[in-house]
Amino acid sequence: MHSTWQKIALGLLAVLWTWQAAAALPPAVAQALDQAGVSPEHVALLVAPVNPAGSDAGAGGPRLAWRTGVPMNPASVMKLVTTYAALDTLGPGWFWKTRVYVDGEIRNGTLHGDLIVQGSGDPKLVVERLQALIAAIRDKGVHHIQGDILLDASVFDVPPHDPAAFDGEPLRPYNVGPSGLLVNFKALVLKFFPDAAAGTVRVESEPPLLGVSIPTHIAAARGACGAWHDKLAASFADPAHVRLAGQYPLSCGEREWAVAWPDPDSFAPRAFAALWRAAGGTLAGQARWSPPVQPARLLVTGYSLPLTEIIADINEYSNNVMAQQLFLTLSAANGSAGSLAGSTATVQQWWQQRFGRLEAPVLDNGSGLTRTGRISADALAAILQDAARGPNAGHFERSLPIAGVNGTVRHLARRVPDSPAIGQARLKTGSLRDVAAIAGYAWGRSGRQYVVVGLINDERAPAARAALYRLVEWAVLDD
Repeated sequence: MHSTWQKIALGLLAVLWTWQAAAALPPAVAQALDQAGVSPEHVALLVAPVNPAGSDAGAGGPRLAWRTGVPMNPASVMKLVTTYAALDTLGPGWFWKTRVYVDGEIRNGTLHGDLIVQGSGDPKLVVERLQALIAAIRDKGVHHIQGDILLDASVFDVPPHDPAAFDGEPLRPYNVGPSGLLVNFKALVLKFFPDAAAGTVRVESEPPLLGVSIPTHIAAARGACGAWHDKLAASFADPAHVRLAGQYPLSCGEREWAVAWPDPDSFAPRAFAALWRAAGGTLAGQARWSPPVQPARLLVTGYSLPLTEIIADINEYSNNVMAQQLFLTLSAANGSAGSLAGSTATVQQWWQQRFGRLEAPVLDNGSGLTRTGRISADALAAILQDAARGPNAGHFERSLPIAGVNGTVRHLARRVPDSPAIGQARLKTGSLRDVAAIAGYAWGRSGRQYVVVGLINDERAPAARAALYRLVEWAVLDD
């Protein structure tokens, strides 16, 4: 229990922080923090020229620097570290290769043996690309597999993943764990097509999953759309039988709902077997996970999207599992099995070479979906400045969504229709229950380009997000 004098001292310290903030922070930022009830001592803010050694008067130092050396949780803004490290070390033309081998002879359209699918950690092995891979297998003359389809995910060495561990929401796609052979993000997409005249709603699902029954129709309901997910009364308790016992409001129109599969280990085998059959292939055995085997012959190779497109997806949509796949690839690219410890060491070594004077970030899994990740505003600004001056500047900058236009910052145009930041900034955002963060580039009316970093770690952080947008607007209004 604090003594009276301790309470007085704490009160005076709070007053001092408020006074310092009022003197140092842009008025609109300070006001937004105050309205949200967030103390300035829980905030780090930085606005600085992209080229600190620029020729313009005053271009060398930051316009604003508030608690910039304090390590803080950046939430998904940590993806900037992972994506830039990958772009800088792997190169923009990096591809993942999913290799398909045959262990047996192919005669008259039949593989007398096993088909082996060896994953490489491809972050975006989605349905369309799996279908293309299967088409390539069939083009090689394999139509019936007398043995099994063996799935090999050994390129990554990761511990068992509990999708409920982070926040108790195991069906949320952002909680999916990584895999050396990640199929469609381990997520089932339910699509709803209402028919008002018939009073029913058609349900489609993607990808097909062998041995899983999913309703093709659900009853329609009148009234407001509202919390339509809850109105479906969906149950995934039995992974072989999806239930939709409720109703779907006609007013919702066509919608999609992505659900992390409740039995994630069965997802890839079920999906691959179902897609093989949907393409006209037959299978005497089963699709199953397998430890590494020594295959006899390489049949086909499926190539991923290039790294530039992968990092664009990661930063625009803040895809956690894609970021984790990329993080693990940083150590797998060295020839060993990708691991959290190996990738952490890889990034630390890269960081020392690039930013040795700054404390290295605490990455955890590389996605920012963690309570323990830490990085300072100074370190984030250094990444943004280094990236802007490097040979891959255009690739990195284009991976960040445009304020008010797309990605996680598209809503700015709706929330603040006349915001001067719309179209004038490229930003990565981060959100957790006690974290709000933003980092990226802003183009001032003066013609200067700035790096902008804002980090808030406070239980009221979500309510203070407006302060981060005021920060970006302040950077833009520099004339």
